[in-house]
Amino acid sequence: MKEKDDYKPPKWKKKLHEVIYEADTPAGKFFDIALLVVILLSIILVMLESVSSYRSRYYWSFYIAEWVITIIFSVEYILRIITIRKPKKYIFSFYGIVDLLSTLPTYIAFVFGGSNLLFAIRALRLLRVFRILKITRYIGESNKLVNALKNSKPKILVFLFAVLIICIITGTVMHLVEGEAGGFENIPISIYWSIVTLTTVGFGDIHPVTPLGRLLASVLMIMGYGIIAVPTGIVSAEYSRSSKEEIPTNTQVCPYCNETKHLNNAEYCHNCGKKLNV
Repeated sequence: MKEKDDYKPPKWKKKLHEVIYEADTPAGKFFDIALLVVILLSIILVMLESVSSYRSRYYWSFYIAEWVITIIFSVEYILRIITIRKPKKYIFSFYGIVDLLSTLPTYIAFVFGGSNLLFAIRALRLLRVFRILKITRYIGESNKLVNALKNSKPKILVFLFAVLIICIITGTVMHLVEGEAGGFENIPISIYWSIVTLTTVGFGDIHPVTPLGRLLASVLMIMGYGIIAVPTGIVSAEYSRSSKEEIPTNTQVCPYCNETKHLNNAEYCHNCGKKLNV
């Protein structure tokens, strides 16, 4: 008796999986490019719809276009589920959640529509802008950037902790130097000023008036220019290191367990051992 793991998908499902999940064939590349165009178009529509003059003039055009795009994303989401052996892994993955959130706002706004829910629906419809997260699936270089950020996380956390200490110390000193007369009413407000000054934002709502306070502010502002370069250097170093490493460039996705990142010449999944759509 065959085990469940010996299941072989039908030919149509195997072909559909190759088109939707992979980009090694002309059909797969066309599907990815077409979907990328639809995503960008949906983001542009969301932005234009937020302009009141456009929204009042082209309301029905926006409405129809949104439903067409939502149906396209819905069909894509359903096809991604039915073409893999273990749908739960896709449904609860990052991209699965993003794909679901890309389709839900329009349906929820349609079902719970009403004048009393106008504000909530408007806010919900703005969530469609998160469709832009779907683009990351089609950008190969994003993997290198994500790896660089992951590898840089411990160093960046230590750096941020050091910045926080500097802000607490300078904020406390400024509270003692300037006091309430200069707008530094308490330590939290003074720390807020330190953060704004150190990051070179400089809102100007609070500023020192005493010579000692201005001297301390000058030192903090000059320090801010140097601090900005630190996280950039950390991430750049990790990105350069990851670029030198050989990273798999194929787009093979296992139709059984939905595993990715296989070696370029892999014929079998490194996770479940099943044969890939080579």
